[in-house]
Amino acid sequence: MSAIRKTFLRILWPLLCTGLAIAAYMLHQPVMEWLELGIPPKPIRVLTGAVAYFSAAWLGGRLVAMALERAGRKRRQVPKLLPELISAALFLAATLATVMLVIGQSWSGALAGSGLIIAILGFALRSTLADVFAGIAVGIEAPYRIGDWVSIDDQTRGRVIEIGWRTTRLFTRNDTYVILPNSQIARQKLTNYSAPNRKYRTQVEVVLSHAFAVSDARKLLAEAASRSPIIVQTPAPDVRVASYDPEGIRYNVRFWVPSFADDIDCRDAIFAEIDAALRNSGLPLPVPGIRILNGGAEVASTPRKVMEH
Repeated sequence: MSAIRKTFLRILWPLLCTGLAIAAYMLHQPVMEWLELGIPPKPIRVLTGAVAYFSAAWLGGRLVAMALERAGRKRRQVPKLLPELISAALFLAATLATVMLVIGQSWSGALAGSGLIIAILGFALRSTLADVFAGIAVGIEAPYRIGDWVSIDDQTRGRVIEIGWRTTRLFTRNDTYVILPNSQIARQKLTNYSAPNRKYRTQVEVVLSHAFAVSDARKLLAEAASRSPIIVQTPAPDVRVASYDPEGIRYNVRFWVPSFADDIDCRDAIFAEIDAALRNSGLPLPVPGIRILNGGAEVASTPRKVMEH
């Protein structure tokens, strides 16, 4: 009952204003004739019409926002920009309708008269408008939403906390804000780690000596990865041979992480378990020919030792 009451209160004032304005617009002329006030009807007609237009835009924007909020509770949260965009479009239509009501022109005449002004403003604000239109595209296509973990051009990573008209704000894992123009995001590669699911698969690379048989190395690495307590256990981690290089055999240890926020901790746990497994296998470390790599970037390296006779 409280939710219904809250919903009713949100639309009460827009609904009352719209109803009263429409009634006043339709009945003002017979009422004035009946009262014999002698006031010209056009100002009253323009005033009541303008109030009706803007009240209807207010009511329509409120209803759309409530519908999007309801849909966002069932799925991912809807960007704040989208209801604002719809409300702005409704109020813009109300403004044009009011202008036409005042000057008595049609839609085509009003648009033609304002074409030059729109062209001048568009040239002066072209960079700002590029960000705004990119923000509109983000609101319509929804490649990311509030709360998603994203990566912009594989350089900037963070959780989306706000999607505005001109910029998108990210909160990084280092507790810092990153503010990016929407037009810049539209031109770069974007990876959403939260859609369609928050769980996703990643991998680390490990290079082992040729002295290890591939079958034994696969079993050792897979068992080590499965002992990590924070990764997703189903599907289970697996190991694939990536390449057979002169310095050793390169393996990809693939595993699933629950969310991007746990990515670094999962990689740390995987490497810790692999290190423990290699040490427990009886191999003295550091061992010539063993290198552990993360995503192709070398983390630790041990040069081969050359024996001189």
